[in-house]
Amino acid sequence: MNPRRPAVFLDRDGVINRTVVSNGVPHPPQSVAECEILPGVAEACGKLKAAGFPLIVVTNQPDVARGAQTRDEVERINQHLRLLLPIDAVYVCYHDTADDCDCRKPRPGMLIRAAEDLHLDLGSSYMVGDRSGDILAGAAAGCTTLLIDLPYSKGDRCEPDFRVASLLEAAGKILISASR
Repeated sequence: MNPRRPAVFLDRDGVINRTVVSNGVPHPPQSVAECEILPGVAEACGKLKAAGFPLIVVTNQPDVARGAQTRDEVERINQHLRLLLPIDAVYVCYHDTADDCDCRKPRPGMLIRAAEDLHLDLGSSYMVGDRSGDILAGAAAGCTTLLIDLPYSKGDRCEPDFRVASLLEAAGKILISASR
């Protein structure tokens, strides 16, 4: 049996691709045409992948449950990102908050499922996100957490292990931490 290995879990919107912020609230792209990868993301993913980390996207997409987005379009966006970046897997929660599911962040369900599916060691893994729900899910799963500080995340009440300005900065911290 293969030993469990560490991974880097990434939120999608605001970490990998640009969000549209309206009234202080970030919104995902509505289509592949609107999906813009953030500066430094390809380099960060390349460095993490070269260091041997599986890259796993874990993303809440409640607009599907709310009727504002289709599951097919979310899947097209995810496939687009997988074509451009060395992402190993994408786990999506399509539920809304009221659904009270196990997979919606801040609950750790997507991370736990990925760990089971892909034979990952959550205790030596990392979760990078831009909101408190990402950090809380990562912490609940036992991961080291990194919060990308953005204007809309300033008021979030969470205690990440690291605060960074970008995924590229997060990758640097992960690579230093993993080498210890």
